[in-house]
Amino acid sequence: MQLKPGVVDEYKARHDAIWPELAELLHHSGIRDYSIFLDEETLSLFAVLKLTDDNSREALPEHPVMKKWWDYMAPLMEVEPGNKPKEWALKPVFHLA
Repeated sequence: MQLKPGVVDEYKARHDAIWPELAELLHHSGIRDYSIFLDEETLSLFAVLKLTDDNSREALPEHPVMKKWWDYMAPLMEVEPGNKPKEWALKPVFHLA
């Protein structure tokens, strides 16, 4: 994901005060151990999360709470139509289990 310039502090503040209903939705959707990292030079965000085997992550874009969060965060990030954050996959180059 990609932040816009000058919004790092606001992005962090909004996540520090994550809405309880959003945290509950993510948890009930099977998302666990969720972290977002920032590259301060490029303002790129990298999210890492663990999913339960029975997760329903694919349904999140249609949930009203998720859409409301995306609308809330859209001024801070590069977004797709509908305010979904732009995302792109990274190529795995190393893993140590």
